[in-house]
Formats: sequence, C-alpha cells, structure tokens
Amino acid sequence: MIILAATPIGNLGDATRRLVEALEAATVIAAEDTRTTQRLLAALGVTNRPQLVALHDHNEKQRAGELATRAQTEDVLVLSDAGMPTVSDPGYGLVAAAVALGVDVTVLPGPSAVLTALAVSGLPTDRFAFEGFLPRKGGDRRKALSRLAGEERTTVFFEAPSRIAETLVDMRDAFGADRRAAVCRELTKLHEETARGTLAELVTWAADGVRGEIVVVVGGAERARVEFPDAVTQVLEQVRAGTRLKDAAGEVAAATGHSSRELYQAALAVKG
Repeated sequence: MIILAATPIGNLGDATRRLVEALEAATVIAAEDTRTTQRLLAALGVTNRPQLVALHDHNEKQRAGELATRAQTEDVLVLSDAGMPTVSDPGYGLVAAAVALGVDVTVLPGPSAVLTALAVSGLPTDRFAFEGFLPRKGGDRRKALSRLAGEERTTVFFEAPSRIAETLVDMRDAFGADRRAAVCRELTKLHEETARGTLAELVTWAADGVRGEIVVVVGGAERARVEFPDAVTQVLEQVRAGTRLKDAAGEVAAATGHSSRELYQAALAVKG
C-alpha cells in the first residue's frame, strides 16, 4: 500500500509513535528531499536504513506510476519535508496513480501547518478554505486575490518570507484595510509568533521584513445584506419562475441573511 505520513513542521517532539514505527519498518521511502529524510531518521534515532527514492514536483509525473506499481507488492512510505504529503507538497500524483491501480492508500495523521495556524489565528474555524501559495508575480497574485475578495470563509495561505510584505499589501488592497487576519511564523518552533490585527496593521508590522516559515490566515468577507424589500422581490421572482413560495423564501433567506419566515409572510401579503 501507499502510506502517507505527516512529519513534524518544526518541533521534533510532534513526531507520532506511528511515524517512528513506520520509519523503523519501511523498506522504501518516497521522500520530497532525501537529505531531509536522512536528517529526520537520525534526529529520531531510527536505525533502519530503507531505500530512499526522491519524489518531488519535478519528477512526480514520471515516478508516480513506477512507485504505485511497486506498492502493489510492498509498502511505500511517502514523506514531505514537513507536514502532510499532498498538501502543497508532492504526493497527489502518486495517490491518483495508486487509486487507478487499485492499490490501498492509508494515512498516518500528524502535524499540519494549515490546521495549526487556523486554530491559533483567533479567526472563525467552522468553515475555511485553503489556497496554498499565491502566484509569485505581483500581477497574477493581485488577480487571484481579487477573485477571493468575496469569500465568506476564513482562508489560509502559505507565503515565503521574501514576499510576505508585498502579499499583505495586495491583500489589504483586495480585501480592505479593516479585514482581520493573522500571520503565523515558525509554528511549533522556539521563536513561534502569531501577529493578529487588521490587514492595514499587519502591513505596518511586516514592513521591515519577516523571517521564517509563514502561514497567513484571513477572515472571511461579511455577507452583503440585501435590503428587505429587494429580498421580497427576489422571492416573488423565484415564485413566478415556478419555485414554491416556501422554498423560494428559504433560498433567499440563506443568501441575504433575512428571516425565512418573515420573507414568506411578506411575499404572501404582496401576492394577496
């Protein structure tokens, strides 16, 4: 089978017992960077010396089929440099190839920069979206952010320290200066820090440069509240199109934030 194993994102103490056991038993490891995996084995005191096969962004298309076929007869342990393989890291192509061949895929859960940052951000966690890394070029990045300006869920991004100051400026311009956000750096490490505030405040905070591994968490856009008469009109338009009044009231209420019952009663009164 294919075994996707989460590795520490900073603090080695976060390595799970299942990860250590899997490293001790592995005969072959597909690793994002074999040198990083060698250091991890040494740091965790693992004496096993499995075959290390590089699996990264530049060779995954070529290696995926070969490794998936190999996983038909032996376990292949898959590691990224930190966190869970396939999440902004290599592994998705291998999993897809394994599924196509009917090879079992399992996961050894563990550290996640996405969930760690989300939990510590102080922003809503009930609904969220993960966007990974934004485009490197400023124009492309601004276009991507403009498309996300109306996203109502909390959104999580990865960003390089060399680009974080520019990215926060672009976020401020796209989302508004008052949008709440958090910049989390060096999560689980000695110098872990989370800066919280409005995007305008965070632009100022990052102006002199920020170091370390960075995750940005941005609060969702506030739902634009449609005026009540306009919402009633929307309900009536749906009714004229053939939707039941109760269903139309429910749909418009969900989209506008108004009470479904009040919309139903108001539309009923207009209909006479």
